Amino acid sequence: MRKAEEEGPGISSIAKVGIQTTGCKLNQAESESLARRFLEAGYQIVPPDANPDVYLLNTCTVTHIADRKCRHLLRLTHRQNPKAIIVVTGCYAQRAAQELSQIEGVTLIVGNEDKERLLDIIEAEIVGLSPSSQASPWPQLRTRASLKIQDGCSEPCSYCIVPRVRGRERDVPPDQILAEVKARVAEGYKEVILTGTRIGGYKGDGGLGGLVNRILCQTGVQRLRLSSLQPQDLSPSFIQLWNDSRLCRHLHLPLQSGCDTVLQRMRRSYSIADYERAVNMARELIPELAVTTDVMVGFPGESEEEFETSYRFCERIGFASLHIFPYSARPGTVAARMAHKVQPGTKKKRSQLMLHLAQQSAQSFRSKFLGRSLAVLWEEEKGDGIWIGLSDNYIRVFTESVEQLRNRLLPVRLTQEHDSGLWGSIEDDGSH
Repeated sequence: MRKAEEEGPGISSIAKVGIQTTGCKLNQAESESLARRFLEAGYQIVPPDANPDVYLLNTCTVTHIADRKCRHLLRLTHRQNPKAIIVVTGCYAQRAAQELSQIEGVTLIVGNEDKERLLDIIEAEIVGLSPSSQASPWPQLRTRASLKIQDGCSEPCSYCIVPRVRGRERDVPPDQILAEVKARVAEGYKEVILTGTRIGGYKGDGGLGGLVNRILCQTGVQRLRLSSLQPQDLSPSFIQLWNDSRLCRHLHLPLQSGCDTVLQRMRRSYSIADYERAVNMARELIPELAVTTDVMVGFPGESEEEFETSYRFCERIGFASLHIFPYSARPGTVAARMAHKVQPGTKKKRSQLMLHLAQQSAQSFRSKFLGRSLAVLWEEEKGDGIWIGLSDNYIRVFTESVEQLRNRLLPVRLTQEHDSGLWGSIEDDGSH
């Protein structure tokens, strides 16, 4: 750890902090929590490209591409804002602190184990930071609040680095979660996303179902979304929770491969038959459900036949969205030691085929809603009066309006395809 110079180079009278996040929704939730702590301590939160005094990067290390992106952001920040104090935290910092310490400009590296104490560590290590004497108001940086309910994973897959950088499973106490949901609602958030490494393993409050039911019964949240589940997490009684329309009609179920032999090598805890049964049950009980997924290509030993089997399974399921990524060997994992590595060119070809299928599947799902009306939570304006929002079943919607739509939940009639989403017209809900 290297301290800033005695005078705190570039530090203003009230230190400005810029937080940038890579990776998963859990990282986003943790970054939101960190931002709140800085504000409560009297710091200013500014965009990461607004020349902050302290630049904090919350890193991901799930693939080598994620690592490369983090290194690029650190070097770019140092070039553009050489006086900034650069702090690195997150999964990459936990896995390879020594590697990150070689990047010019990096001042402080704090792994996941100490992320909860990050503010205290920064203030102890860096001379010259000067917060104000009172807390700053929360600027509501996003329209959807991500909330961590669980961390860690005790069922490691053969390819996954996450258990090594986040540890074993542990839950956030349910009363704390309820209090935070109520606080986000009081701040004006319309949607709260429950996130974690493996939220289906939540054990407090009678499991995830009990927690979700308690949130729906005891808070005024208008939308509640679950970040990611496993097929084995779904049961008829759990799915009955979606009788409450505030629970978003969206399930993200990581598949990784649509071929049983590959799933076995990955040490996934389900078969493709299990996965398909779970999807069919959910679709039967939750009308107009969006099922999204992650698919890996080029896992060690993946043959042409296995890839074809995976492709055809994804085609048959008809996902609303697919995130496609090539296998990336992570140091210390079982898969990194496996033989029969798939060549980069083959992985690239398979990725392209899956990406094309992903585009077709997403368009097919969206087209079912043309001419229909859905409630859309409007998030941001992209210029020229074009607004972007999200339906509860994960359709990106665009509209044109001179009104301020941010954080408004409005009925929208969907009229045509537009930029990987749908164009819509806001209907009169009596509020404008």
